[in-house]
Amino acid sequence: MASGLVRLKNRADFLRVAGSRRRAVRPGLMLQAAPRPAGIGDGEAVRVGFTASRKVGNAVVRNRAKRRLRAVAAEVLPREGRPGTDYVLVARAGTAERCYAELVGDLAGALRQISRQDERKVEPRADRPRDRTDGGEPRPSRFKEG
Repeated sequence: MASGLVRLKNRADFLRVAGSRRRAVRPGLMLQAAPRPAGIGDGEAVRVGFTASRKVGNAVVRNRAKRRLRAVAAEVLPREGRPGTDYVLVARAGTAERCYAELVGDLAGALRQISRQDERKVEPRADRPRDRTDGGEPRPSRFKEG
């Protein structure tokens, strides 16, 4: 992948990737992935965004965590990321203190998990019907009615 990484910057892109519900959680990070919509950007580039909530720590800790995620992504995604896919790396509480080699392993493992999900074409749990069984009958309630 000679074209390298392109940054996600728009809120709409982050929400679209989060809405795809393809994610892998590791101790150092959470990886979210979504196929890129047709007609957006270069089809060969891997697009990636970074985020860290206030749960991670104060501004100094959040910025350190995002810097580390950018460095890990620059190392791993060009060789293991899928072209035409948008990724979002979410920092976790231990990202800033986690060993760099472990972060690299976390991202590589998360990418493998996402690709296995794609191969199996697992339907996200949120999209599965919750109130109907296979026959279209309502499920029996766990709670007493009345």
